[in-house]
Amino acid sequence: MTGMGFTAVAFLLFLVLDPLGNIPLYLSQLHSVPEHRRTRVVVRELLVAYLVLLFFFFAGAGFMRMLALDLDAVKIAGGVVLFLIAIRMVFPTADGPFGSSAPGGEPFIVPLAIPAVAGPGALSIVLLLREANPDASFMLLGAVTVAWLSSALILSGAAWLQRILRDEGILAMERLMGLVLVIIAVQMFLDALRSLGAIPGAH
Repeated sequence: MTGMGFTAVAFLLFLVLDPLGNIPLYLSQLHSVPEHRRTRVVVRELLVAYLVLLFFFFAGAGFMRMLALDLDAVKIAGGVVLFLIAIRMVFPTADGPFGSSAPGGEPFIVPLAIPAVAGPGALSIVLLLREANPDASFMLLGAVTVAWLSSALILSGAAWLQRILRDEGILAMERLMGLVLVIIAVQMFLDALRSLGAIPGAH
C-alpha cells in the first residue's frame, strides 16, 4: 500500500468506513431517540469515531512495537478483515453487520461510533497506511479526515438519503462498493505475500 496518492487513500478509507451500509444501522438505532436530540447524537458518535481513528493513526506504531507485530502480519490481517467486511457488504444479513439492535435507549459509542464507523477494518487500514508510508503523514491525515468528513455528511443525512435512494438503491450501491473492496483486500493479501517472498513479484 506504499505509493498511494491522496485520492486513492481517501477513497479506500471511504469504502472501509462504509457510510451507505451504515445508514440502516443509524436509522434503527436513532428510532427511539427523541427527534430534537438525533442530530446531537449523530455528531457526538461521529466525533468519537474520528478520535478513535486519530488515536490509531498517531499511536499505532507504538502499539505495534509494544506487541512486537510485524508489518506484513498487519497487512495480511488487514486484508482478511477487509475481505470479511466486503463479503458482508455484497451479501448482507437480515440483522445487518453488527446484529440486531437493542430496543430503546440512546446509543453511546457502541455501535454507532465503534464498530460502525471506527471498526476493525478502518483501524487496521489506518495503522497499515501510516506504517507503510512514514514520510507521508500529513497526506494520510488529510485523507483520513476527508474520508471521515464524507462519511459524516452521508450519515448526518441518513434519513434524507434513504427517502431519495430507497432501500434498493442503498443496497445496490453498498454491493458495488463491496465488490471494489474485495479486489482491494485481495491486492493487500497478495502484496503481503510478495513482500514475504511467498509468491513472485508482479511483472
